[in-house]
Amino acid sequence: IDALYRASQAGVPVDVWVRGICALRPGVAGLSENIRVRSVLGRFLEHSRIFVFGNAGKPEVWFGSADMMHRNLDRRIEAIVRVTDPAHRAALNRLVEIGVSDETSSWHLGPDGNWTRHRTDGEGRPLRHVQEMLIDARRRRRGPAIP
Repeated sequence: IDALYRASQAGVPVDVWVRGICALRPGVAGLSENIRVRSVLGRFLEHSRIFVFGNAGKPEVWFGSADMMHRNLDRRIEAIVRVTDPAHRAALNRLVEIGVSDETSSWHLGPDGNWTRHRTDGEGRPLRHVQEMLIDARRRRRGPAIP
């Protein structure tokens, strides 16, 4: 958490996509104005564990099984791997972009620790749910069912 605060203070934009509990306090002046925390809850409990780092202009994408909590790292075998294949990195980046998009329905964590639900855009149009968007995209790629 301290490293994320230092990154924010250095001007690094930090987007965190969480399932629920988060100890970060985004948007606090002088501490975390460059941090955004969102939660996307939907039809499924599954959530991604994708990590994207700007890395001074040399982006890295990592993913894995790890739920980065002390109790999990002490009592489980977890794996996180760097994604090196350009096509796989691009696919994972698209997933993350959808998740943090302003067109996606989500909850936003405020500096006071309270969550605010964002269901509509500035024009009052309903926002889409991430999981529905991904299901629709998969159906389009798969094509029509063959009887």
